[in-house]
Amino acid sequence: MNKKIKNRINIGLIGFGTIGSGVARFLLEKRGLLFKRTGIDFNLSLVCDKDLSSKRDVNLPKEILTRDFDKVVNDPAVDIVVELIGGIHPAKEIVMKALSKGKHVVTANKLLLAYAGDEIFKKAKVLNREIYFEASVGGGIPIIKAIREGMVGNRFSSIFGILNGTSNYILSNMSNQGSSFKAVLKEAQLKGYAEKDPSLDIKGLDSSHKLAILSLLAFEKRVDIKDIFVEGIEDISSFDIQYAKELGYVIKLLAIAKRYGNELEVRVHPTLLPSEYLLSSVSGVYNAIFIEADLVGKQLFYGQGAGKLPTASAVLNDIVDIGYKVICGNKIAKPVTPKDSEIKNIKKMDDVVTRYYAHFSAVDKPGVLANIADLLGRHDISIASVVQKERREAHIVPIVMLTHEAKESNMQAALSRINKLPAIKKKSVVIRMEK
Repeated sequence: MNKKIKNRINIGLIGFGTIGSGVARFLLEKRGLLFKRTGIDFNLSLVCDKDLSSKRDVNLPKEILTRDFDKVVNDPAVDIVVELIGGIHPAKEIVMKALSKGKHVVTANKLLLAYAGDEIFKKAKVLNREIYFEASVGGGIPIIKAIREGMVGNRFSSIFGILNGTSNYILSNMSNQGSSFKAVLKEAQLKGYAEKDPSLDIKGLDSSHKLAILSLLAFEKRVDIKDIFVEGIEDISSFDIQYAKELGYVIKLLAIAKRYGNELEVRVHPTLLPSEYLLSSVSGVYNAIFIEADLVGKQLFYGQGAGKLPTASAVLNDIVDIGYKVICGNKIAKPVTPKDSEIKNIKKMDDVVTRYYAHFSAVDKPGVLANIADLLGRHDISIASVVQKERREAHIVPIVMLTHEAKESNMQAALSRINKLPAIKKKSVVIRMEK
């Protein structure tokens, strides 16, 4: 059993995979540096994982290794439990038990926080324990701390984020290489940027989990995952990326949260951004988060959104922050969940108003463009510009339009009718735009 030593913080690590091994390694390698900078001795006292036989890039004493997470959460000398196993179960049980046993908690588990964060934060508040989760959003980008502390006096109006490196890598390379979605996805998998099953990334689900966390912090509103509109990038073609580029736009998978009075709009989908925007230049596996608030104005946070080193850095920062509180005797946890949020409603996607890029594949004959324009007009959608491209297939021409602002329900209704026209030969593509 570990002993309490003055100015020492004992850390119990649960999850010894890619990120966990990085955290363990840097806790050992940087122990002296951390002590020099903080005056606190951060001691890795226990490490738990089901698999203790696989080779890692860090060697740990056998006496601190265990396969039993109860040994970690029940040890009275452990001050901070670091949960890095991912998923909801048994991660939730580990976190809740650790809090009940008087431990502070650090986690990188975005899925857990998106689905059960409200319950976990309430328990931490009742028990006067800290739960830090910087690594759950943006990897090494200190966005959580910036919102909670650096901009604590601000009223936030919007957050736009490129929150998934895999999707950003795919869209960036499709744009640069002119390759198909499938070809770039395979390349990303070979390079280790995409999982064997990339569904969470390419379908926008990973981004929606992170958006739920950011919305809670910035807008003090717990957003149920089912209330976030999500659309992935799997239907984006290299043609549309090229057409958008010719029109002066870039396609990015954006996570978007906007406040309108007491209503919050939350959505994740491919989005056209003007190419001159800083956010548009973010390429590869990098993440970027744009924030607009009343006092600081517009802010852009940029960096590596995933990976062993950036994520381990974020976990270490959380450990140090909690360590300061423990050593200095400040045990009043900052509440994450608000007593009364200004946000009362989550806006339905049908009520969202935005501009649109539309790509129709139509038979090359007179009157088709007029029919499309007529149906759009009947649904209160006005056209800002239209380009009829050269034929790509026999008798089929691409018609590309940009609209003025329109209601989502109107666009979907118009699209349904347009797709039924005999002259339309492929499912039409509609991508939302942000100005």
